[in-house]
Amino acid sequence: MQVYRRRCRFRRAPFDLPVEANIQMKYLLLTYLDEKAWLNFSEAQRQQIMAGPMPHVEQLIANGKFLGGSPLHPSSSAATVRVSEGKRVITDGPFAETRELVGGYTLIEATDRDEAIAIAADFLGPTAQALRVIIEIRAVAEMPGVPTH
Repeated sequence: MQVYRRRCRFRRAPFDLPVEANIQMKYLLLTYLDEKAWLNFSEAQRQQIMAGPMPHVEQLIANGKFLGGSPLHPSSSAATVRVSEGKRVITDGPFAETRELVGGYTLIEATDRDEAIAIAADFLGPTAQALRVIIEIRAVAEMPGVPTH
């Protein structure tokens, strides 16, 4: 699979943390998909699609790079919490009204961003285009004394 890179449209923000060389870092892979397209598949088709990346997951587990992950329930079961005028406001459903919604997450360990991108790319199977799958790769900023998993 060929990977095309686009430059980030944002410059390095002042809150970006420096990255030390030769250490394992944790990356969060956020998987976005077209939820309506996903829900249009039969349960058997969804199970088949979910089984597709399992050999990749098993290899990551064997290599000690898979730290956790799971698909998410549909956005209709989501709730959003925010503060408005000093009070908590709870809204049913997702915050964003977009076609692609977060469908799952994977927490991995990688030596650098390039390895994290390669791992993410291996999750993209034959149905990725039909489901409009996008995987966002974010480095996890670890806080001393706070476990990440």
